[in-house]
Parts: sequence; structure tokens; C-alpha cells
Amino acid sequence: LDGSKVGKQHPRVRLYGTIDEVNSQIGMVRMELNRFPIPESREMQPRWAYAHSLADEVLGRIQQELFDVGAECSCPPEGLPNQMSLIGVAESDRLVTEMDSWLEDTQPLESFIMPTGSAPVATLHVARTVARRAERQACSLRESEGESSIRNEVIVYLNRLSDWLFVLSRWIALVTGEKEVLWTPLGKR
Repeated sequence: LDGSKVGKQHPRVRLYGTIDEVNSQIGMVRMELNRFPIPESREMQPRWAYAHSLADEVLGRIQQELFDVGAECSCPPEGLPNQMSLIGVAESDRLVTEMDSWLEDTQPLESFIMPTGSAPVATLHVARTVARRAERQACSLRESEGESSIRNEVIVYLNRLSDWLFVLSRWIALVTGEKEVLWTPLGKR
């Protein structure tokens, strides 16, 4: 963004490349939501239609935000154009508010959940793990280039996003009537 040249292996390039990968995975989730069959049960149809519409809307917004975050991460904060809008605390707080809303419908966790399920749910789990990798890469960039190399709001946003994707996967599973597959510890299998 600031015109500087670095190699493809540079931690900053790895970071915004991984952010692009999260965005692509979210695109896959949206595609899978569109391919997901509408439930035959008339009782489930309105709930599924609402969930599909809501999920597509919020995932579309996240994709836009990820482009903002990726652009910001493509150079050090001091190289950002003054007129550029940046992700802030409000976006991370909104993710938490949305998660809290979805968690009201789900059962409390009693075990780890296996990353499986329908195509939208399983793909959300992949997106979640890639978002977590982006967060680790952002922390690594900060460690190698110093505190001022990346704004804390970016790291917080990526952290909340991975949690948000996990909770959305649980909520979609609930709405579609999927049974979550729980981890069974070795001694109990």
C-alpha cells in the first residue's frame, strides 16, 4: 500500500495473504449456504430462511471488512493514507454482540466440538482455523517488527472473528437441525 518492496516470504505478505484466504473460505461458506437444501418440514422453513438470509448478510459484511483489514496490513501503520478508514473497537464489539445473540439459542458446551457437519458448518470451521492463523501471524509480525508494526485493533478483530465463526457454525447447525459431533477423550472411546 505504501509502495515499499518486500519478498513474498515477508511476514506482512504472509499475513495479508492469510487474511485473503479467510475471505475466500467465507466465500465458500456463502456458496455452500446457497446450495444447502431448504428443509422439507414447513415448520423449519421460515427459521432456515431467516438463518440463511442473516448468515449471508453478516458473512458478506465480514468479507468487506477483511478487505479493509488486509489492505491495512499491507504496510506499517505509518504508511497508511490519512483518508483510509480503519477497523476499530466498534467492529470487534459488534462481533461479540452477535455471538452473544446466537449463543442464547445454543446449548452450553460440555466438550470440544469436532470440525465437521454440513458443508456450510464444516467450511465455517475451516474459516475459523484460518482466521486463528492470521491472528498468530499478526502477533508474529508484531514480535518481529515491534509494537508499532500493526495496530492492536487488527489483532483483536482477528481474534474475535475466529470466535464469531465458531459460534456462527454452532448456530447454523442448530437451525438446520444438525447434531454436533462432540470429542470423546481417548480414555472414554
